[in-house]
Amino acid sequence: ARVIGKSKTMELCLTGRMMEAEEAERCGLVSRVVPADDLMDAARELARTIASMPLAAAMLTKEAIKVAYETPLSQGIQFERRMFQSLFSTDDQKEGMAAYVEKRSAHFKDK
Repeated sequence: ARVIGKSKTMELCLTGRMMEAEEAERCGLVSRVVPADDLMDAARELARTIASMPLAAAMLTKEAIKVAYETPLSQGIQFERRMFQSLFSTDDQKEGMAAYVEKRSAHFKDK
C-alpha cells in the first residue's frame, strides 16, 4: 500500500483486478519489465551486477534503504551517514576509488 498508494491498493484489493506488468512498473511496484523470453537472462544479469558489489556495501545499502522508508527523514540521513563513514575505511572502498581514478574495473575482496 505504501508503494502504490491507498487508492490503487483499495481498487486492486476490493475488485480483485490483476495489475499488468507495465502498470506495476509505472506505480513503482517493480523496477523493470522485460519480455518474458528475456526474463531469466535479465534476472541473471541483475544478480551478477549485485554480486559484483562488495558484500558489506550491498548489505548496508539494503539496510539504509529499509531505514529510509521506516524512519523520519533526519533519522534516515543520519543512518546513511554512519553507514557511509563505516564503509569508507574498508579495503574495498580504497580499491573502488583507485579503480575509478585509474579507469579500470574494481576487484573487490569483501574486506
